[in-house]
Amino acid sequence: MKILLVYSLYNSKTLLKPLNTPEEINFGISYIASLLEKDGHSIRLLVLSSHFLQKSLNLTDKIINEFQPRLIGFTSVASEYPFILKIAKHVRKHHPEIYMVVGGTHVSLNPGKVIESLFDAICVGEGEHPMRDLVFQLENGIQPSGIANMWIKKGNYIEKNFPRPFLKDLDSLPFPNRNMWFEWIEEIPEARFSILLGRGCPFLCTYCCNHALRKLAEGKYVRFRSPNNILEEIRYLHENNPEKREYFFEVETFNVNSEWIFDLCEKLESFNDTLESPLEYGTNFRIGARSDFDNMFSAFAQANIRNLTVGLESGSERVRKEILKRNYSNDDIILMVKSARKHNLNICFQNMIGLPGEREEDFLETIRINRICQPDTYNLNIFFPYPGTELAHHCKEMGLMNNPIDSRMERTIPVLELPSFPIKRIRKRCIWFEYDVYKGKTPIIKLLLGTFRRKMIYFNPVLYNTMGKMPILRKAKKILRRLVE
Repeated sequence: MKILLVYSLYNSKTLLKPLNTPEEINFGISYIASLLEKDGHSIRLLVLSSHFLQKSLNLTDKIINEFQPRLIGFTSVASEYPFILKIAKHVRKHHPEIYMVVGGTHVSLNPGKVIESLFDAICVGEGEHPMRDLVFQLENGIQPSGIANMWIKKGNYIEKNFPRPFLKDLDSLPFPNRNMWFEWIEEIPEARFSILLGRGCPFLCTYCCNHALRKLAEGKYVRFRSPNNILEEIRYLHENNPEKREYFFEVETFNVNSEWIFDLCEKLESFNDTLESPLEYGTNFRIGARSDFDNMFSAFAQANIRNLTVGLESGSERVRKEILKRNYSNDDIILMVKSARKHNLNICFQNMIGLPGEREEDFLETIRINRICQPDTYNLNIFFPYPGTELAHHCKEMGLMNNPIDSRMERTIPVLELPSFPIKRIRKRCIWFEYDVYKGKTPIIKLLLGTFRRKMIYFNPVLYNTMGKMPILRKAKKILRRLVE
């Protein structure tokens, strides 16, 4: 059977090549695609940009007319759902014979609202085997029914099927389909592949939806692939893409199971010993209170895991403990960075600003810890209240979400007017963050040009959204980037 899978994003500047790197692929539909292809079905991917609505509708028609799918599977996060709904409405009007199903985090956390829309079925929770069952029934002329994890429309009746337990053996899935993404990627030379190591997170951070997702089904929520299975995928990717020298291990929290970590590191080291030039790896790393970083980082260095993305989130211990439920001290952070430097590991700090209950003096602590630690790279994201998270519920209780929230450019522009930290001040702190952190450590001209670039592009939505449409602005952006670099 022919199946079209649809993925969308907003912050792309072109429609035909909306992605910059293979690292941006969506693993959910990639695993679904590989499992369905294993069964002999024909899969086509459509990547749309919600920044280009009419062009996206035209492209959707073009792909449907060329491919003639029997089923379209959509995936959606909260910020993309209104756009996905417009695409589905267009498909229903112009191609009513096509069966449509939607899944993803937003759907799983809001099934009652989503099922009221025009989709034929929705998937609540993990989607590989429910999609496999749905395709089997459609292909065999069976009216879809009785599929665990699926809510299915039958006229005016909605069949709400029971959830199936979380998939226990992640090794049982074929490797994700990456090939279907390549036509949508305007790849930069230094781009790296991502490899999904596991699913689920044991922690309860209030800005994350894991606490809600873990309640969707029975069974073990935090699961990891075996080191042997991971290494098999690395070997496969290396053989088919020998020019790629770096991989990123995508997982909610890498350092949960020490025995698993040391086993994986040993296997990565042994594999690198067989290569003329060793591969380099990066991953997400969670700071733990009074952790033994030294032994773990020594194993990382031996395995050539060189790049760690660390969720600092806030430099304020009060914000981390009272608002985010992240319990570690600033001394733990500094100790972790010192140990990483000892083993020549690179650190990328993930920072947040604009959290409900955050004060400007709290963010000054974030600047201070970054300034002490001097991370090699950083990300600064503005808090966005994702539906289904504890903090979004808290925002509603505080009266911060009485007005509609603009989901465009999520985490890039402030959307909440905090009594203790006004939008105007949040904007200013974002613009000057890099300057405040690296002043005296980085050439002043580079810092000032970077500050100017952020002010003119990333914090001016009108200009930001026009960058992909006007060649002169694209050229200006490239010039600014070269000046900064």
